[in-house]
Amino acid sequence: MWDQHYNPLGNTALSTIAAALPVVTLLVLIASGKVKAHLAAIVALVVANIITIGIFTMPWGMSIRASLLGVVVGFFPIGWIVLNVIFLYRITVETGRFELLQRAIGGVTTDRRLQLLLIAFAFGAFFEGASGFGTPVAITGAILIGLGFSPLAASGLSLIANTAPVAYGALGTPIQGLATVTGLDPYVLGAMVGRQLPFFSLIVPFWLIWAFAGWRGMIAIWPAVLVTGVSFAVPQFLISNFINPWIVDIGASLISMGCLILFLRVWQPSELWTSPELRGHDESAATMQPAKPLDTTKLTQPQLWSALLPWIIVCVVMLVWGTGAFKGWANANFAWKYQVPELHNMINKVPPVAAKPTPEAAVFDFTWLSFTGTGMLLAAIISGLLMGFSPMKMVAEYGRTIRLCAISLITISAMLAIGTLTRLSGVDATLGLAFAATGVLYPFFGTLLGWLGVALTGSDTASNVLFGNLQRITSEQLGLSPVLMAAANSSGGVMGKMIDAQSIVVASTATNWYGHEGSILRYVFLHSIVLACLVGVLVTLQAYVYPFTMLVLK
Repeated sequence: MWDQHYNPLGNTALSTIAAALPVVTLLVLIASGKVKAHLAAIVALVVANIITIGIFTMPWGMSIRASLLGVVVGFFPIGWIVLNVIFLYRITVETGRFELLQRAIGGVTTDRRLQLLLIAFAFGAFFEGASGFGTPVAITGAILIGLGFSPLAASGLSLIANTAPVAYGALGTPIQGLATVTGLDPYVLGAMVGRQLPFFSLIVPFWLIWAFAGWRGMIAIWPAVLVTGVSFAVPQFLISNFINPWIVDIGASLISMGCLILFLRVWQPSELWTSPELRGHDESAATMQPAKPLDTTKLTQPQLWSALLPWIIVCVVMLVWGTGAFKGWANANFAWKYQVPELHNMINKVPPVAAKPTPEAAVFDFTWLSFTGTGMLLAAIISGLLMGFSPMKMVAEYGRTIRLCAISLITISAMLAIGTLTRLSGVDATLGLAFAATGVLYPFFGTLLGWLGVALTGSDTASNVLFGNLQRITSEQLGLSPVLMAAANSSGGVMGKMIDAQSIVVASTATNWYGHEGSILRYVFLHSIVLACLVGVLVTLQAYVYPFTMLVLK
């Protein structure tokens, strides 16, 4: 057995700096724009191994095994989702259905700002609720680039939009993970998150349009933005507090989409915004192909259903794949669990991160049938067959998709290897303890701990599992509500989703803007940290000024 060490250098500041080196290396190399994302990830992985072995005293065999486990986890399930989403997108393009979808959306509105509200925010929230794990960014990014948005606008704005729904993603998986590690009631945790995120569900649509079109461009369509935000935020609060945390995103997104579409039947902006570029400097604009004039001929009913058919199939399949009943059946009959030898239960998480020495599991769950990517592949195959694709043509298209996504898959796997290694070595816990030492400011910095967790792991679920129990222990020591701070970990984490490296790679892949991950990171970073700080301010107010918000409805 090997026990994790959270202060290996005997100095908290130096140990924290050492723990931060892998992620700092990764972000700096990507943001520089001079190093390709896959090379940056590989370099950062090497640095992470050096730190864990040389400073945190993790046995080198464990360090290598943890890295290899992360590589595999990077492809299954994250890379598997990306690969099959892009496959579906390419099928819709090849069959002409994507052009029909463009015309269908254009029939609702040709205003780019309103398209962002409909696709990036509301439609993306549906896929976050149904499947999560990179699916919404991959789908909305692909749709926006197909609609003619610039690559930076399509990728960056998809990332910004995919924030407020994340805590309830994949049918409430982050909430369930948080409940598991803290021992707190998932309904209570979901209700508390539902008293934090609705404020930002109202803010994010305004923020999204401001980021794209500037202040004047946003004010010009404020009624539509308000309808979108309110019709998402109110159901998000009501469902999370009075029903359950599992269907929050699906219910809120469908209501928001419906309200926006109905509102646009009676209201349209006085001036249309047709520019596909970000307001101000958009370095991706020069890479765009000349836009083809969009056919504005109204679709017939059969054409409309033909355009929507692949996405209806995706919605149905994802809803089935996200249910506990299906996952339970599939995992019981079509799964393989591989316990990594000389790693599984060979590492102890120790106080103060855990209440008592707790072995860390190192298991690769090859639950191949219940993977979200498998459902997406099935949806793509069904859609392709119904749209006239022959099996051989589909296989050929899948081969082209693999070649297209190869570098991105390598990048995602290397990044997950870093996340897995830092988790098993206790490196990320060292960073978490630095946040936990902030005393009276802990509600603010504890929220940023959730942000850091998602930025490191790429998953609100993983961040909750990683830091959830630390949040509970620290809050109890400081006399704060453990429910409040555990929920704050999840709510703060959603703002880290837009800067985590794997989401950025998913966005660049979906928008065909390979090699520009640094540009995307530089664009979204300030948005991410400012929004995370705003969540921290809200949680601080909940802790000290407005404690009534902590009351749990019975």
